[in-house]
Amino acid sequence: MRRLLSIVMPVCAALLSCAGQESMETLTDRVFSRAADQLALLDSNLGEGECPRSIDSDGNLVASDIWWWCSGFYPGSLWLVYEYTGDEGIRTLAEKHTSMLDTLQYRTNDHDVGFQLNCSYGNGFRLTGNPEYREILCNGARSLATRFNPVVGCTRSWDHGRTWKFPVIIDNMMNLELLLEAAELSGDDSLREVAESHAMTTMKNHYRPDGSSFHLVDYDPGTGEVRGRQTVQGFADWSAWSRGQAWGLYAYTMMYRYTGKDTYLEQARKVADYLLPRLPEDGVPYWDYDSDLIPEDYRDASAGAVMASALVELSTFVQGEKSAGYLGTAEKIIRTLASDEYLSAPGEECGFLLKHSVGNKPGNVEVDVPLTYADYYFLEALLRYSALVSK
Repeated sequence: MRRLLSIVMPVCAALLSCAGQESMETLTDRVFSRAADQLALLDSNLGEGECPRSIDSDGNLVASDIWWWCSGFYPGSLWLVYEYTGDEGIRTLAEKHTSMLDTLQYRTNDHDVGFQLNCSYGNGFRLTGNPEYREILCNGARSLATRFNPVVGCTRSWDHGRTWKFPVIIDNMMNLELLLEAAELSGDDSLREVAESHAMTTMKNHYRPDGSSFHLVDYDPGTGEVRGRQTVQGFADWSAWSRGQAWGLYAYTMMYRYTGKDTYLEQARKVADYLLPRLPEDGVPYWDYDSDLIPEDYRDASAGAVMASALVELSTFVQGEKSAGYLGTAEKIIRTLASDEYLSAPGEECGFLLKHSVGNKPGNVEVDVPLTYADYYFLEALLRYSALVSK
């Protein structure tokens, strides 16, 4: 699997840990040691067939079945911990929780099969070369591609809700990695064509001139015309919902990795250059950059984790001060998330690694709680950073 972990780039010495700070190597060791213990605790708290999702207001574990869009992040986190630590017990847990998701390879009624399979089977295949994992990835990509409408130029996101006819959310950009990976594994160029069409259509219709993104664009499936634009999980339709901005930053960086097309790199840079000046001093964004309650409103560790992982990769595709700025911001976010403010103490939060994420504040769902995808992208950001600076 083509991952940033194979990329080697020189790093400016100014980005290395300053005197008096915990070194990034020590920090990474500390976090992965904590993660191994926490994720094992999560496993012990889960029932048969359950996937971790969050905790409730009383501190109790909230689990889901495999169909919830987040089901691939926990096995993905286990694979990342195994990659760093080599702990065979963690690998056994990763294989166990990955295998639970095998039926998702045939799912055609939801777009998040990319999240679900790429994080679990994708990392598993990258680390083990298991041919069964490869087949499941390719089958899952073909299932996802059935949601593509060539008139619209996108894969459909939700099959539910309001008066939408063909809703496409910015999150859906993240599912394109499964299509691109499967195209390389199978030689099926139609999967790449679907991914590129979706990415270009989203760039045209989701993004505002300043580089910020709407959450949802609704299309007429018969004509491809835009029916409306909204920010469903953000502060307002015109606002910059932080996790949505992070999804776009990550996804367009990923699109450049797979295609080498400058259009995607320029889009990723435009998004990054919009976001970086708007970050708080410690680097972890508020749940929406335009909330009227800042600076008293909630932060979103999940948006920070996704952003940090994306910025480490993006820093390898640019040069000079721009590269140093992206990597420096990623390090700032990582250090903040690894602090006591955000990192769970041993045995706390039912086994989740990070505190203080926001799922859907307007819906009053998962507000200021751990979220399984925050853990995944935090661990990925650490691995990417560690691989980069150690070369």
